[in-house]
Amino acid sequence: MMEFLYFPQDKSEYIPAIVMLMLFIVFAAVTMIWFIKISQKEEQKVDQAYKVEANANKKNEKPR
Repeated sequence: MMEFLYFPQDKSEYIPAIVMLMLFIVFAAVTMIWFIKISQKEEQKVDQAYKVEANANKKNEKPR
């Protein structure tokens, strides 16, 4: 009736599944760290561009 559930008697059959799970977790963590680093670099670029633009706007403003 429940053929889709399979629990092997030989527990060594779980090893490939555990290895694949660990690989997936490691690759997911590496990818997350990579995205964070790219995001930080882009944030620095935007901050630098905004500071340059903000400084240019301050110089062009006339005193009131």
